[in-house]
Amino acid sequence: VQLQASGGGLVQAGDSLRLSCAASGRAFSRYAMGWFRQAPGKEREFVATISMNSGNTYAADSVKGRFTISRDNAKNTVYLQMNSLKPDDTAVYYCAAALSRNAWLAPISENEFDYWGQGTQVTVSS
Repeated sequence: VQLQASGGGLVQAGDSLRLSCAASGRAFSRYAMGWFRQAPGKEREFVATISMNSGNTYAADSVKGRFTISRDNAKNTVYLQMNSLKPDDTAVYYCAAALSRNAWLAPISENEFDYWGQGTQVTVSS
């Protein structure tokens, strides 16, 4: 599967953005999906994940209550709605796909994901 992330940009603190990640190839519904981010000079970190059936979602504590992950299997797309953005949210955001047989699995570790998108830049000014 190939992943294409989009929707990043330059916004002010308090604004909202919605990132999209479109997947090509078949069987998108067989993948758990996740979002990660990497800020300059820092390691890549987990942001949010969603299971194949959308039954389980998890978000990092740093974004909980502000970011929401969702997916539309009919459109082969996963979304990350980001509200109340802060300068600390500035990073390159990556989507990732994890092939799984467990419809309820929502992985959070990088090594559980099999495919990665190219990233989209989000910059939040104060």
